[in-house]
Amino acid sequence: MARIKKDDTVKLLSGKYKNQTGKVLEVLPKKNAVLIEGVGVGKRKVKPSQFNPQGGMKDIHVPTPLHKVALVVDEKASTTSRVGYVKNDDGKTVRVARQLKNKEIK
Repeated sequence: MARIKKDDTVKLLSGKYKNQTGKVLEVLPKKNAVLIEGVGVGKRKVKPSQFNPQGGMKDIHVPTPLHKVALVVDEKASTTSRVGYVKNDDGKTVRVARQLKNKEIK
């Protein structure tokens, strides 16, 4: 189960885009990866077709592996945390930030 969800802000821990932050556009659980806004944008050649008679280049998002990202808990200080799950008093399961003594995440 991916602990990162759509619209979360994440920070890249390694690779070409290390220390950049961005919003998660989509989570790909089968590939164990995420698409991050502004990170991992590549180019793809497009053949001419009836819809696009000129052809040319097209921007695509390249997935980033989940093990290279961490959830940003405090956006001003850019602090990250691992994510866990805890049951509330009323029985609901909520996400919590482990580095902040199990503080609940929205």
